[in-house]
Amino acid sequence: MTTDNNKNIWPNVDTTRIPYRLIHDDDIYRQEQARIFQGPAWHYLCLSVEVPEAGCFITSFIGETPIIVSCDDKGELHGLINRCKHKGALVAVESSGRASTLRCLYHGWSYHLNGDLRMVPFEKGIEGKGGMPPGFNKAEHGLTRIQIQSYAGVVFGTLGTDVENLETYLGPDMRAQFNRVFHKPVVVLGYYHQVMHSNWKLYMENARDAYHATILHAFYASFKLNRLTMGGGLVVNHSGWNTMNYSIGASVQDGYYDTNELRSVMADVGLADPTLLNHRLEFSDGITIAIQSIFPTCVHQQIYNTLAMRQVVPLGLNKTELHWTFFGYADDDPQLRQLRLQQANLIGPAGYVSMEDGVIGDYVQRGTAGEGVNKSAMLQMGGSSVESVTDSRANETTVRGFWQGYRTLMGQ
Repeated sequence: MTTDNNKNIWPNVDTTRIPYRLIHDDDIYRQEQARIFQGPAWHYLCLSVEVPEAGCFITSFIGETPIIVSCDDKGELHGLINRCKHKGALVAVESSGRASTLRCLYHGWSYHLNGDLRMVPFEKGIEGKGGMPPGFNKAEHGLTRIQIQSYAGVVFGTLGTDVENLETYLGPDMRAQFNRVFHKPVVVLGYYHQVMHSNWKLYMENARDAYHATILHAFYASFKLNRLTMGGGLVVNHSGWNTMNYSIGASVQDGYYDTNELRSVMADVGLADPTLLNHRLEFSDGITIAIQSIFPTCVHQQIYNTLAMRQVVPLGLNKTELHWTFFGYADDDPQLRQLRLQQANLIGPAGYVSMEDGVIGDYVQRGTAGEGVNKSAMLQMGGSSVESVTDSRANETTVRGFWQGYRTLMGQ
């Protein structure tokens, strides 16, 4: 599908109508890999604490492209495409580890942690026969390097060549949120991984959508952890590319949830162990839930005392992998660390709050198939603008912001 045809599928000049074809068309998916994931965008790779010293490495992704983030013997971080220059096999197979060199299993080509080619087995052949040609120069065959930058200990990378500075790309409010959470050293507490049978964009829409959170997630509303009637707001930076929705304080009794027929309110449901709801107010601003989305595939969360990074990895037109990195602070006291571990039951593939997000994209993917491919979603909650909102979270401005960034990079 050409760019001109892409433009023709959008029914509106704004982002209040989103064509379902965007999650079903394979040509569009392939264009996304080129224009977004290999284009002028920054992509979350890891936390710097995951590669803390020389010899450490971790594997990640930018779209479908496999990436290694490594720390060399000088303590410098490097972003490398995880693809051997010989036959294209993965060099780092493990998700993370420590090594003096990065070695491809297939034919043993090995690389320094900065990506330079170190050794090729039988480079000179055997007894003068075989081997690489006389002009072979190892300096020309290192792993492909990518540009990486860090902000507040969060490492981003890009395959693009003309990309603005990371701080500018994030925007002031997004930097403030990173500064708020990463204000002291963190430690990784664990990981979750899950596969979702839906297009990657559906999860990124979902993560920005404050409107759905207390309708779809029965745990939120039933136990009054989060309701739209609480204080909070929607924050938009970089023309809508990067956003955050947040809520403040405890929920109040209100007729909106208590009298309407909402699936999310289950008055006769309780907890066998109510200590799951125990939490500690960690931040003086009173924000108890903050979901920050950095275009295209990064989500940073604070849900009470759970802190996590989420990375969305496209695996095809209708398959997506979601990686969660759950962390706390290095100086957590035992009680706070226990709260974080206990509240980890709220998130992840089977989390009391997040499990519905793992399937709702599949429902959209299936519901929009067939003749539905030619129809469009409607995003008019709160109007048509893409701007910060503080008076109501019953608004889809942050979702419209995602599509505004999408259209910009896709040339639509």
